[in-house]
Amino acid sequence: MSKIRLAIVDDEKFIRESLKIILCTDEEIEVCGLCMDGEEAYKLCMEKPLDVILMDIRMPGVDGVTGTKNIKKSFPKVKILVLTTFDDDEYIFDALRAGASGYLLKDTSPDIIIEAIKGVYKGSVIMHPKIAQKIVNGSVNSHKHDLEQIKKHYDFSNKDIAIMMAIGNGLSNREIAEELYLSEGTIKNYITEILFKLKLKGRTQIALFVKDNF
Repeated sequence: MSKIRLAIVDDEKFIRESLKIILCTDEEIEVCGLCMDGEEAYKLCMEKPLDVILMDIRMPGVDGVTGTKNIKKSFPKVKILVLTTFDDDEYIFDALRAGASGYLLKDTSPDIIIEAIKGVYKGSVIMHPKIAQKIVNGSVNSHKHDLEQIKKHYDFSNKDIAIMMAIGNGLSNREIAEELYLSEGTIKNYITEILFKLKLKGRTQIALFVKDNF
């Protein structure tokens, strides 16, 4: 089994080195590089094939939000997991909109961080409970738009809207399928079409779209 190729991005050397020691204890993870900001992380992506980047947010130079945006634009397959001490709304939503696959706080236990890395590598969206609650509650300032205008603009059906709102409320594909009496495969097809219409990259961004507009 091939290892998950990981980079750690943090402006504090002690944190970079500590995380490396912790993560290298797992046989499924290979730490391929340590970077002090988003620019170094981008350069590392050009030099080495990476699967996951553990990214801090507030850093001198190129911060985590800008770094995430730049990396996802050029290397869309690289998964980015934000790990930071801050849970500010502005940073949370900016990072997720930039394409991050998850957001954890640095008080998270090492075991959970390791499982989160494996989760985003497999395509899951990982959220610290505090962050997930902020998304569910829509605790970011947003301008609500008329639902009928949104449906008309994006050519959404009522089923599309129902699925999007279910995603915004944190339901899994399985839970949505049960609620709407459809198969999981059908739900996945709907989500694929919704992402295409919105020109978004993942269900987390659908959730953000819902909170901003519905």
